Amino acid sequence: MESLKKILIISYYWPPAGGPGVQRWLKFVKYLPENGWQPTLFIPENPSYPLIDESLIQEIPTNLEIIKNPIWEPYQWAEKLNKNNKKFKAGQFDIAKNQSFISKLSIWIRGNFFIPDARIFWVKPSIRVLEKYLKENKFDAVVTTGPPHSVHLIGLGLKRKFPSINWIADFRDPWTEISYYKHLKLTKKSDQKHRALEKNIFENADITIATSYTDAENFKQNGANAICITNGFDNEFESIVHKKTNKFTISYIGVLEQLRNPTILWETLHEVLKENNDFKNNFELKFVGRIDDKIVDELKHTLLSNNINFLGYKNHKESLYEMQNSDVLLITNFPAKESKGIIPGKLFEYLATGNTILSFGPPNADVSNILTKTQAGQHFTYKADKQNLKNFILSQFEIWKYQTIKKEIGCIDKFSRKNLTKKLVEVIEVRS
Repeated sequence: MESLKKILIISYYWPPAGGPGVQRWLKFVKYLPENGWQPTLFIPENPSYPLIDESLIQEIPTNLEIIKNPIWEPYQWAEKLNKNNKKFKAGQFDIAKNQSFISKLSIWIRGNFFIPDARIFWVKPSIRVLEKYLKENKFDAVVTTGPPHSVHLIGLGLKRKFPSINWIADFRDPWTEISYYKHLKLTKKSDQKHRALEKNIFENADITIATSYTDAENFKQNGANAICITNGFDNEFESIVHKKTNKFTISYIGVLEQLRNPTILWETLHEVLKENNDFKNNFELKFVGRIDDKIVDELKHTLLSNNINFLGYKNHKESLYEMQNSDVLLITNFPAKESKGIIPGKLFEYLATGNTILSFGPPNADVSNILTKTQAGQHFTYKADKQNLKNFILSQFEIWKYQTIKKEIGCIDKFSRKNLTKKLVEVIEVRS
């Protein structure tokens, strides 16, 4: 039997961390061996995760070799300065016009002192450990996956020490093109440093992977040998039996912060509730996950307050159940045109449910193209015509009232984790 090729994966996030970013490489690790590759994982020994999902630990292959290295992070200090800084770990920002001085100072420190991010202190110690490890163990490929983008600096350091190494930089989110980048209050010098580091990674990685088609094109224009491998779905829904919901249910699953708050949807739903008693008596807006306090307060001052069900954070398995037991699944992206390439990982699990998807984001977004090709839902901008949005919502409400059988969506097989892993292996083996 032919021996498996070896791949070293360097990641900050790993179970028990929760969220869609964890699942990307958890699933790749699951399917790599059946495609001829044996993974080894390098992660922090004592990370500070914003979300915990113990259920994901059960999905870690029992024979996976895991190497851990201690990390020092400044978040405890930051949270003492301002309790809202705990949101930084989850990529959330206070963008209100009446930001406090402490909030402004915290964001300025984060953007200008911790470049590219607060996990920068893990870089040099990890390079030292891995330099010794790679001298003693042969690997056919090394993967770094970020954010945090400081993880890619570990790959850059190893590439300089081992020029022949096949290094793959996996960008689950873009770096300087992410919407919140402009909210970091960067000095000109700091902005230049961020961009120089990003360019260095693009030019030195053998392969740069983007999770969206637009991001891959943008990376290419900045010097990267970039390809797109999206996130995907596994077979988790096979054991979930769908029953018609008691009420017409629009659900949001995951973290929702101010930068992706679909105010136009809340305003439109408020109007529908005001105009349509049938809808008012049979509608539920369900939130599963962490919702920004300011959004919660905003919703409590509308007619929606009597129709909202806040379920709080649920583990992955429980979240899948809530996805399936919905009628319309809500997904939101940053409104700026620079974010049109972001494809949230949960989109693919949404697709696998067969439920209708309601999306908000910039025009010509990759999410919009996927929804059009799969006929799985509709995409709106944050400045969409309210009447069109209202018509969409009411049409889905009518379907809920009179139709119990789920509609068939277009072909989504290419987004299965198994097929995505095959594509990943094909890409890596071209360079190996």
